[in-house]
Amino acid sequence: MQEKILFPIGFKLITIISIIVILSLGTITFLVSHLVREALQIAAEENNFEVNTRAAAEAEAALTMVHTVSAQLLYTLQLMGEGSSTADEAVQHFFAQNSCITAIAYTDPARAHRIISNSNYFLSRDINPALTEAYFNANSISLMRAAAGETILLNAAPLFERALIAVYFPWQAPNGQQRGACVLFSTVDLLDSFGFGANQSFLINDQGDMLIHPDFSLLVTGINIAALEFVTRIREAPERSRQELMYADFRFENLRDLEDHNLDDLDGQDIRYYTAFSKLIIGGCIVITGIEHDMVYRGIVSATQRNIYLTIAVLSISVLFIWFFSKSISMPLKALAKAAERIEGGQFKLDIDSRGKDEIGMLGRSFNKMSGALNIFGRFTNHEIAVKAMRGEIKPGGLVKHATIFFSDIRGFTSLSEQFTQNFKEQAPDKIVSWLNSYLTRMVMCIEKTGGVVDKFIGDAVMAHWGTAYTAGSPKEDAVNCITAALMMREELQQLNNERRPGFAAHANSTDDPANPFIQIGCGINTGMVTAGQIGSEERMEYTVIGDPVNLASRTESLTKSLAADILITEDTWKLAGEYFLTKEMGSVKVKGKTQPVRIFAVINYADPKSGPQSLSELRDLLGITAPEVTGGKEI
Repeated sequence: MQEKILFPIGFKLITIISIIVILSLGTITFLVSHLVREALQIAAEENNFEVNTRAAAEAEAALTMVHTVSAQLLYTLQLMGEGSSTADEAVQHFFAQNSCITAIAYTDPARAHRIISNSNYFLSRDINPALTEAYFNANSISLMRAAAGETILLNAAPLFERALIAVYFPWQAPNGQQRGACVLFSTVDLLDSFGFGANQSFLINDQGDMLIHPDFSLLVTGINIAALEFVTRIREAPERSRQELMYADFRFENLRDLEDHNLDDLDGQDIRYYTAFSKLIIGGCIVITGIEHDMVYRGIVSATQRNIYLTIAVLSISVLFIWFFSKSISMPLKALAKAAERIEGGQFKLDIDSRGKDEIGMLGRSFNKMSGALNIFGRFTNHEIAVKAMRGEIKPGGLVKHATIFFSDIRGFTSLSEQFTQNFKEQAPDKIVSWLNSYLTRMVMCIEKTGGVVDKFIGDAVMAHWGTAYTAGSPKEDAVNCITAALMMREELQQLNNERRPGFAAHANSTDDPANPFIQIGCGINTGMVTAGQIGSEERMEYTVIGDPVNLASRTESLTKSLAADILITEDTWKLAGEYFLTKEMGSVKVKGKTQPVRIFAVINYADPKSGPQSLSELRDLLGITAPEVTGGKEI
């Protein structure tokens, strides 16, 4: 009897493929929906906050302008004399230039207040001018509060049936007396900023009265929304501006119909809005902008359905290939992308798994070779400069920098080189390089610890600068760091000499190890305006500095031997950083290329040293430097 096949291979394959397709479609649908929601949310929040910021900026600018020009007019009228023909012409010219201002009232010692009206505004709109007198009489207390120094904004639309704001503010008369004033200001020109597509914006005062809203009917009713929960949260927020998702009622449709605006009847009416607010500095006003949460995502469902229909045909054919081969491609590529990020961050030494025999494996092997080359390159030049140049932060061309330049070299290097040759013959080059590398490693460490940039090595000489590729914050701090680096070099050099030969004294004799001779250095430092940048040819460039301060720093270093000091600074550097160090003026020296003598200072120690030399003579004894001969009865 033939065995019955319960699960044919075809059924299994169909089942497996169906499961894969369903899972794939479900995953894609979820990811697309999720990503689109994130993108829409970001776009909606950014747009909403931008609309709020723009509306707040325009409202604040308009209110500031109204306050300023009105105060200037009142001050001018007081100087001209009220009622004069010149004053009347000034008023006419003012309203012609500021048509948005309908009337100005101000306190007067002779009577309660005076009113200046824009008659053209009232006539062109068939508004009874007597309403102005009635309004200011009804709000005389606000004028008195303004005279006392308060700035108050009120909604004047209920009386005039126009989009008007009353801006109460203090102003100072020519006699120095502080008075109160009020400007009736039309907000029609601001409505474009407060009605921007799906975004709804409005302005309220510190009491919660609606001042500006695209829906004029809300202003006429004199609506107050201070008791609404989301408005309370905004008013109590410590930030001047913020955005968050909150339950709100931006439509106020139910509030318009409520008798006496009983907010208790509005429970459950709020919906979620992305809500942004900006608090103005004028009168405690707040601009609030929102966009409905559900409106942002309304198109996602239909877009997701279309994506499913479009991808189902492609997935039914390619799902198996994608499932088996995607990981073999995506994972190595992700590893290469991460490696590229690490190289961009300055980490050149990498080892990427490149065992594959396809193009990706070949790319991985090439990437390893490139990272090795970059690692070697980073050792031939300043590492930080290399990273900055690779990122495009340092571009061809020069920039003027207020920098501190440093030069140093080894005393008697030529004779030391000859001794190496005599003692070690053909091994002399290796011995010299090993000896120099040990010395330069410590010197470079001192430079980099203090934020300096090693410009180049010139044989045994080192050139570095501070305040060029990056700065400590000011030329003074850069100069202090440079001198600090030189003092650190002095300490490192003493340790290096002692480590090579324990108990080695400054006055060493010729019986010491010829492979590790005693090292003395001279350092020259100068500060000034230089040109810094990538300089060279199209095939080879280096980051360096040029200018007269560089030359002076080099010549200052050459004076260390004749002046018997290991660290010399020029007057320009001393003026910036001299207070932080113990120095000794070495007199003025005529330097080649300078018409006037240059004051030179020797750096002995830090300004308040707890140890180390306290004078130049102690420093010379410490370093084994012979004082120069006395000239003219004075030792320099």
